[in-house]
Amino acid sequence: MTQPYVKQTIENGVGYIEFFHPAHNSLPGHILAELAQTITDAGNNDDIKVIVLKSGGDRTFCAGASFKELININDAETGRVFFSGFANVINAMRKCPKFIIGRVQGKTVGGGVGLASATDYCMATKFAAIKLSELNVGIGPFVVGPAVERKLGLSGMSQIAIDANSFYPAEWAKQKGLFTQVFESTEDLDDAVKAFAENLCNYNTEAMKEMKQMFWKGTEDWDNLLAERAQISGRLVLSDFTKETLKRFK
Repeated sequence: MTQPYVKQTIENGVGYIEFFHPAHNSLPGHILAELAQTITDAGNNDDIKVIVLKSGGDRTFCAGASFKELININDAETGRVFFSGFANVINAMRKCPKFIIGRVQGKTVGGGVGLASATDYCMATKFAAIKLSELNVGIGPFVVGPAVERKLGLSGMSQIAIDANSFYPAEWAKQKGLFTQVFESTEDLDDAVKAFAENLCNYNTEAMKEMKQMFWKGTEDWDNLLAERAQISGRLVLSDFTKETLKRFK
């Protein structure tokens, strides 16, 4: 696998949405836009009762946004659009009328933690350590913050946001409520995700839709909130601190 993609397959009422990028599943803007649209379309597809969000590759679920695009931001509007990528995916997941099951097989960083947090039920392997690394480059997890805080609580989110150099193990994420179960291998994870998702397909779709609305109550302002957060990040990425830091990475 060398070309980035977003693809969807349907099996026994379960819509499997998979994204991939060869750079550790770090996602450029066009892939994020395609992912958001695919989730929206799956939510409107009567053949799909439950959605599974997954990524290609073995040991990295998602390394966040594309670093290549990040270092090329030279104005605030471009920055806003860049940081709106994950905002649009999170909002698509929030608004989707169907349960989204997260399948996290490996490490996840930055925006990837936001994606995992925006699922309705998330399962992982023991390799699925998480990190919010944004502070390292002079910005912060502003866009993904609401989703992460909703799952980890303010204490857990602030801990990993401030300790931006550290990966926190999957068991820690489970204890904080992000992961529901942690498995020894990807094979065990896939078996469990398949069984769980297919079992959900036996339930009343209207009941699940109403439950999802109940779970996400209080987030109705996220379209505006995440757009405001994207503007903050788009401004901060132009700072001298961030520009100098990115030069070193480059």
